[in-house]
Amino acid sequence: MISIKKSLFVAGAVVSLASCVTQKKYDRLLADKVKLEGERANCADSLTQFKTTSTQLKELSEKLAKDNKALKDDTLLTNTSFRRTKALYDEEVAVNDRLKKDYRTLLDNSSAESSTLSKSLLRKEEELRETAKKNAALGEDLNKLSTDLKSREQRVKDLEEVLANKDKAVNDLKARVSEALLSFKDKDLTINVKNGKVYVSLAEQLLFKSGSIVVDKKGEEAIKKLASVLKDQRDINVMVEGHTDDVPMKGSNCIADNWDLSVLRATSIVKILTSEGVDPKKLSPCGRGENSPVAEAKNAEARQKNRRTEIILTPKLDELFKILESN
Repeated sequence: MISIKKSLFVAGAVVSLASCVTQKKYDRLLADKVKLEGERANCADSLTQFKTTSTQLKELSEKLAKDNKALKDDTLLTNTSFRRTKALYDEEVAVNDRLKKDYRTLLDNSSAESSTLSKSLLRKEEELRETAKKNAALGEDLNKLSTDLKSREQRVKDLEEVLANKDKAVNDLKARVSEALLSFKDKDLTINVKNGKVYVSLAEQLLFKSGSIVVDKKGEEAIKKLASVLKDQRDINVMVEGHTDDVPMKGSNCIADNWDLSVLRATSIVKILTSEGVDPKKLSPCGRGENSPVAEAKNAEARQKNRRTEIILTPKLDELFKILESN
């Protein structure tokens, strides 16, 4: 409703200005309005996509932890069953050996006891046949349990290996980014790993003058060094988020408010990254305005911290999806 009122207001303002400006200026203003509305829609789509991806990553992480625990529990149970079945098998083998020994002893007895022995032998032979059947069945169960145990252990190993490789790749990426940006001051940028992602946070003073969407030369140098690392990374997605403080933006030219400022700043950085060879398919610009502060206080220091650009590097999870689908 607010958006409709705002659009009506802008339209009214444009109509009012139309009588005071030339047709050329009027057409330019109208084109800017259409462009801004398109950029606003693109930002909303990017935000929705980011929220969906975050939800999917969280659900995937929870499912992966649950599956990993279930596999370990199943492996423990299978190990217990394996040991119990093997003990039974060994016991049956021992019984079979005793029966064979008894059989040989009975054959050596005197002929006077042959009738009794014959009956006993027949009974023992029947017992031996039954024991042999049980041994065969136990052997099959033992082989099946052994095969199942190896399969489960391999699945656990594969999952743990992929998780370890993912963590190593994230840490290696952080190290490469840190090395590329080593020459810049700590107060101008921070690099952290959180939730399996690398967060590169750049302060406003490194990138932009107040209220500007044009990247400074020093900031452009930092973005180009970051691009030299990112263009060789095939298995990551890059989200560029613009953030402002809570001081309302005074509209000027194509920047109406903090939403516009944050989106256009993110777009400026994406353009530098693509010009330096980073695949545009991996890039997503997004404006958050003042709605995601890192400091809640209402003072100059907190507002300076909130005026920043965050570049979020997220590894692709194709291998994990393949393992989960195969299970």
